[in-house]
Amino acid sequence: MAFRIALRAVAPTLAAAALTFAVAQGAPAAAAAHPGIPAPAAPSASAATASSTPTTPARQSAPTDDNPFRAMELEGLKAEYRFMCPAGRCVGYWSLALTEDRLKRHYQGGEFFAYAPAKGEFGFFVDTDIVYRTVKNPRQVRLVDSDFTRRNARIEIRYGNPERPRQADVVATATTWM
Repeated sequence: MAFRIALRAVAPTLAAAALTFAVAQGAPAAAAAHPGIPAPAAPSASAATASSTPTTPARQSAPTDDNPFRAMELEGLKAEYRFMCPAGRCVGYWSLALTEDRLKRHYQGGEFFAYAPAKGEFGFFVDTDIVYRTVKNPRQVRLVDSDFTRRNARIEIRYGNPERPRQADVVATATTWM
């Protein structure tokens, strides 16, 4: 009986110590990738070339076998493996974002939006776990693998008035060749 009482008193302390030890073991790797998130396995040398075009290298953070954009021709876009933590539970995902040269351009007087010109369909951007139809900041342009990206052979990131998509400037494209 005394043993059970002692165990109940010590159990929370032991659990906290075990959890602290486990977190401390993964801290150096997690700090390199993202605070509080373990780093994914490094890709092979062939993975880097399979997921990118010569002008748009992908961030080498996860195996390209999972990259849903590897078969796309990207112009002004790059595939990145990122993390989001909705409700404190972190998950990794692939997304398309503007390349550095497109981020450096000066944009004024419009909004960014994802558009499929063949069908006149609009897509959505994801900022962490919130979905936006349009964004003003080029760093918020982030497309994830969705029905929109799978249904349309050509996707364009445009800048201008979303009410007049045909007059907006094409900033970047993603094309799937059948």
